[in-house]
This record gives sequence, structure tokens and C-alpha cells, in this order.
Amino acid sequence: MTVRPFPTQRRHTLLFLDQIRDFAPVHLDTEVDATAIVAARRTARETGTRRSVVAYVVHAAAGVLHKHPDANGAIHGRLDPTVATYDTVSAKVTLDRTLDGRRVVLATVIPGLEDADLATVQDHLDRALADDPDTADRFAPVRALRALPWQEALDRFRAAAGLLERRPEITGTFSVTSLGHRAVDGFHSTGGTTVTLGVGRITDRPVVRDGAITVAPVLRLSLTFDHRVIDGAEAADVLTEIKDALEAYPA
Repeated sequence: MTVRPFPTQRRHTLLFLDQIRDFAPVHLDTEVDATAIVAARRTARETGTRRSVVAYVVHAAAGVLHKHPDANGAIHGRLDPTVATYDTVSAKVTLDRTLDGRRVVLATVIPGLEDADLATVQDHLDRALADDPDTADRFAPVRALRALPWQEALDRFRAAAGLLERRPEITGTFSVTSLGHRAVDGFHSTGGTTVTLGVGRITDRPVVRDGAITVAPVLRLSLTFDHRVIDGAEAADVLTEIKDALEAYPA
């Protein structure tokens, strides 16, 4: 048996899990006919343009959440909670990166999505993936947490997480996380926001169209919501509208 201190490269993850311990998660999922997404990505590649599945999900979800302000909100406090709703929409997107030689989960927040087009979303994701976690300003707060004593890091993280007015820039107003690059069909995650979307892989499956069975690319999409903020009926509306938006993307 080997016993070692908790790796400081993952300290931000441990602090985040502490911060969301009051979260009241409920999980929904659906299947998206990804024919339109696959065709749109193919068209983009033919012009030399990169379009990730995550970019489509972020863009579609932002448009839906802008119409559902309660789902685009946040809560703070246990005995006397306060709920905020936001005019702006921002997405926290998780990234599989390496920090100081260790594989970790990092995140980037894409702001101003209520006015952003798909190209803007993709450009932000591309820049975040190109940045070096060991040196880039984008990930400086994570590196700073590593350098602090444990209690001070915990206190600072809790204080920042408690500022509802800063949630859109720090944690986003909704979250998107994807494991679709591997053989993962679906999963449920809690991103610390009222709504978290989990993106699985796109794979061919039998579907029914006009009463006949055919084969089509299918994307499993999950939605985890905080039951303290919204109820299941609205969460179901949000997930259905995101599904409809993804299935209607023009090629």
C-alpha cells in the first residue's frame, strides 16, 4: 500500500466538491437525433472550419436558458437562502488537461452567450484548449489555490462561491461536461450550476422515422438540475427545447 498527500494539482476539484455539498441533484436524460449536427460538422470541415459537438450543445443550451431565467439562476445559503436570476448567459465547460504533469479537470467560462454565435463559442473553446495550464492567465486562479495553505484556500474558495453577483463569471450560469470522446453513451454530472448538461458520444443506433426503423447517429444528453432552484417540469422543458434545437441545426 502506498499512502501519499492529496495531489495539489487537484485541490481545486476537492474545494469545488466541498462547495456543492448542499446541491440537491435530480437527473434527466434524453436521446438526440444527431443527424443535423453530423451534417453541419461535415459541411464545416469541408470549408476547413472546426466545430465540436460541445460547441453545438453550448450554443443551443444558451438560447434555451435565455428564455428560462429561473433555470439560468443560482442559489446561496441554507437557512435563509437567496436566489438570483441573470440577464446574461454564460457556460462553464470542463476541459481534460494536464497541470504540472498530472491529468486534471479544468474549466473555462464562456460569457455573453445570449448574443454569441456558434463561431464565437468554438473560438473560445479552441483558445482555452490551446492555453498552457502551467502558464496561461486563464488558469492562474487554480495555480494560486495550490500555493495557499489548505484552510486559506478553502476559505477563499467558499467566499468567492458565495458571491451570487459573480457567479456568471466564476462558475457560469450553466455547465457542460463531455465524455463523448470515449465509449461513454451517457453520464450525469453536477457542475455547481442550476443546470448541468452531460454529453455522451454520438453513435449509430436504430431509430423510428415515419413508422419505419432506420439507422441514425444518436447523442445521449443528460441534464442534472438543482431541485432547490427549479422543479422537474421546468427542467424537462429545458432539456426538451435543447434537444429540439440540436436536431434543427442547419447544415
